[in-house]
Amino acid sequence: MFLFLSKLLPVFIYPLGLACVFLVISLLLAWWRPRLAAIPTALALVVLIIATMPVVNTTLLKSLEWQHIPAGPLPVAEAIVILGGGLKYQEHPRPMVEVAEAGDRVIYGAKLYRQNRAPLIVATGGRIGWQGQEPPESTDMVTLLTMLGVPKTAILEEPASLNTYQNALYTKDLLDPQGIRRILLVTSALHMPRSVAIFEKLGFEVIPAPTDFVITDGSLRGGGGTIAGTVLDLWPDTGRLATTSDAIREYLGIFIYRLRGWL
Repeated sequence: MFLFLSKLLPVFIYPLGLACVFLVISLLLAWWRPRLAAIPTALALVVLIIATMPVVNTTLLKSLEWQHIPAGPLPVAEAIVILGGGLKYQEHPRPMVEVAEAGDRVIYGAKLYRQNRAPLIVATGGRIGWQGQEPPESTDMVTLLTMLGVPKTAILEEPASLNTYQNALYTKDLLDPQGIRRILLVTSALHMPRSVAIFEKLGFEVIPAPTDFVITDGSLRGGGGTIAGTVLDLWPDTGRLATTSDAIREYLGIFIYRLRGWL
């Protein structure tokens, strides 16, 4: 129930969900208080405009993504832990496991292994399976890792976790018998602050290895100094709406995890 509510309830405070709530209120008022209907409509518009403003989007994302940028080459660790996310399991008509943007985690983890940063990779993550039985994401990760040249003998699979806390808890169960504490933690840069805090609380020595950055030096330059670029930056954009929602989701996750004592 906690898992279901943790996915459902926040939808209504993300920009798109909140705007929809205001629009529903506006439709109801149109029947009973027509003169007031314009107020929630205006609020819906304001929410969407603010959420897609470049300065709001960049500030929120950078405040999370840039917390754990490595100062230099990553040191050697005992294991590379890759958190699940960004993979689409093989299902008709997909010819193979497919990679979304957060799937950079698997590619980067394989790169770190091939650079001899650790002798072992832990592929973590199940799937919630809202649409029925679905294979765990960790299995798809193993498939991609082996395609990228990582031998199966160097991979441990953790297929049961359904959130970040469980990622850390079940990884601890796998690594404790081997006495492994020093890990390279691979996940999306946006997700890294919460992930580091959870793993450290469970006793790991964490070396952050973030990937899947949205904010880069180039994106901080905005429209690049051109009139056309500036105009396009100011116009509402669905991409910024999505990533602003991602940042709000992450801050909400940090807040909830602190309330539960997981951070």
